[in-house]
Amino acid sequence: MLDSARVARRDLRSAPLLAAARGEVPAHVPVWFMRQAGRSLPEYRALRAGAGIGMLQACLTPDLACEITLQPVRRHGVDAAVLYSDIVVPLYIAGVGVDIVPGTGPVVAEPIRTMADVERIPRLHAEQVAPVADAIGLLLRELGDTPLIGFAGAPFTLASYLVEGGPSRNHERTKALMRSAPEVWHALMGRLAEIAGVFLRAQIDAGVDAVQLFDSWAGALSERDYRAYAQPHSAKVLTGLADTGVPRIHFGVGTGEMLGAMAEAGADVVGVDWRIPLDEAARRVGGAHAVQGNLDPAVLFADWASIEAETRRIVDEGHRAPGHIFNLGHGVLPSTDPDVLTRLADLVHGLQP
Repeated sequence: MLDSARVARRDLRSAPLLAAARGEVPAHVPVWFMRQAGRSLPEYRALRAGAGIGMLQACLTPDLACEITLQPVRRHGVDAAVLYSDIVVPLYIAGVGVDIVPGTGPVVAEPIRTMADVERIPRLHAEQVAPVADAIGLLLRELGDTPLIGFAGAPFTLASYLVEGGPSRNHERTKALMRSAPEVWHALMGRLAEIAGVFLRAQIDAGVDAVQLFDSWAGALSERDYRAYAQPHSAKVLTGLADTGVPRIHFGVGTGEMLGAMAEAGADVVGVDWRIPLDEAARRVGGAHAVQGNLDPAVLFADWASIEAETRRIVDEGHRAPGHIFNLGHGVLPSTDPDVLTRLADLVHGLQP
């Protein structure tokens, strides 16, 4: 593992993504795509087929994770690399019985339902993040002046997988536990906030230039429930990294009604899905935060004129915020034509910041 105390952070103050995150005017509108590294790229599919290992193992094989992370940077010319990983990686390396099942997603061997279950969740230690830190070290030597984004899953989303045992449409067991056993719920969320914080700080110590906290399932909650059952624990993660000086992005799906609460959790940049206009999102987060987003990933399957019109609208709306990082409103869909993504990145770079 790299000695994090010896990692010299790159001076990327002029990088468009980091400038926009600070609310400054960048040289051009920065763009990256959630899930830009992965199934939409033929070179990724070829590499994974040749490696013959599962996704979690690929995430924890430094040279493989490095190459996969670099692929979309080479192909699309995006303004940031995002570390090839998964939100359940910190659980897996801590010792939780979780696997990613193709066609299903994360599946948990022993779901969490009681305080005894919570107490058996192992704690994560920085040295266990060694394979991820080593991948970051390889990337820093390859990326030049392109920023690297690290990430982790937010406590609520991780808790949902752990309580449900896997992906859930209605999150009924999760919501039942929140209300029926709040002491168990908050103990679980506290443990997961600790794990996420350790995982993100290890990535920052290894040299990432920004981090994103994904709360994929937070949109299943009302704003009231989000504030009561989720926000304090996401805040623990985000505010716990304030001393690093690294921009913190907070993103959720279906979270238009709670964008203000998500900003209050300690984000520098609030990620926005495609369900509300970006200028309205900027208003809801209070006018003091940069925003990220928010092209509907499905629009990439339309004709180019439609894609260009939507992109120009979003960039114009982004001018209402102190800073704007162009992205999709969620991840790249697997069957997306990668040439469209490359063309989209070129279009965004040509628009007035």
